[in-house]
Amino acid sequence: MFPWLAHGHISPFIELAKNLSDRDFHCYICSTPVILNSIKNKIPEKYSVSIHLVELHLPTLSELPPHYHTTNGLPPNLNPTLRKALKMAKPNFLNLVKTLHPDLLIFDILQPWAGAIASLQNIPSVTFFTSAIQLSKFELSMALGIMESHESEEKDPDDEAFQRNDGIILVNSSREIEGKYMDYLSGMINKKIMPTGALVQDPCNEVYDDSEMIMEWLRGKNEFSSVFVSFGSEYFLKKEEIEEIAIGLELSNVNFIWIIRFPKGEEMRVEEALPEGFLERVGERGMILEKWAPQAKILSHSSVGGFVSHCGWNSLLESIDYGVPVHLDQPLNAKLVVELGVGVEVKRDYNGRFKRDEISKVIRDVVIGQTGEELRRKIGEKRESIRLRSRDEVEEVAKKLAQLCGV
Repeated sequence: MFPWLAHGHISPFIELAKNLSDRDFHCYICSTPVILNSIKNKIPEKYSVSIHLVELHLPTLSELPPHYHTTNGLPPNLNPTLRKALKMAKPNFLNLVKTLHPDLLIFDILQPWAGAIASLQNIPSVTFFTSAIQLSKFELSMALGIMESHESEEKDPDDEAFQRNDGIILVNSSREIEGKYMDYLSGMINKKIMPTGALVQDPCNEVYDDSEMIMEWLRGKNEFSSVFVSFGSEYFLKKEEIEEIAIGLELSNVNFIWIIRFPKGEEMRVEEALPEGFLERVGERGMILEKWAPQAKILSHSSVGGFVSHCGWNSLLESIDYGVPVHLDQPLNAKLVVELGVGVEVKRDYNGRFKRDEISKVIRDVVIGQTGEELRRKIGEKRESIRLRSRDEVEEVAKKLAQLCGV
């Protein structure tokens, strides 16, 4: 398994590996040392024999030291450099493929050259798309095999080799969520789309230093009385956005846990980014964290009644699975969430900025008002149907992959 170097991509690969291991597959997850070190605690002891972590070493670049071989905390201006470094690691990846010689390669759609390398070794390969089928223009071009030149990168002959590959595409979703979109894309690209079912991590497997402190805080709050505010590992709020969200939370008068993160190397303390006197005014009804938190455990707690997020795909699936209405601002996923009836959109102004009054209104409507009650009812109904369909879908995927492995 070869995911892109982002936690939002790696997490579904891990969950898929667990599901396949439960069905007698032996899995290798290949990534950079800094990423593998960060995900060790996400693989329970029961999988120690069937899931192995394999290090892929990227070339040494002066502007991209090894601790930057991940998108987690990576300054945005270094994203193109990271993509370049990963492509430069093709020879190392080829050596790993030759050494392990797996029966099958499952690779991220963002690095199609991996499939071409597997093909040259007579190893079947399958693309894994970790996000929603409602695709951005760039993602759609990848799915269609239209490898346009991005930024300063030139077309790669390995990418063109992938275009001629007529394999299947696995999707981290369920037909219960995106069935019509899967059918549309399948017809457009003439490839078989197979949903893996909604891959959601088990909250019991999350291990973080501050977990008990957070759980103790949540235990002291009433049912559905709190919101969890997190914008993921790769979205860094601007100071003015932090201020609008802070005032919105303050005006809402709702309990909250808020994760605020900055890119690695950026010298800023949370207190400096928040409005003056904010922490004193919100007091015990607010908890602010500056690093990772056990998101699945938080969302599954009974005191959490809403999730304020940019709503990456993994977060969206978790919010449905744990029955928590989501407030979001990512346009592609917002359309789907509203269509499913499991969340509401926090609209930005015409300049694309958050506004405190809108944030406060949406939070109160979902946590305190009737909107939240109706959303929780709909999520409860949708959750059970998704879980049932997902069980069948992952079974179908396992059977198909076994056939490709020659079993």
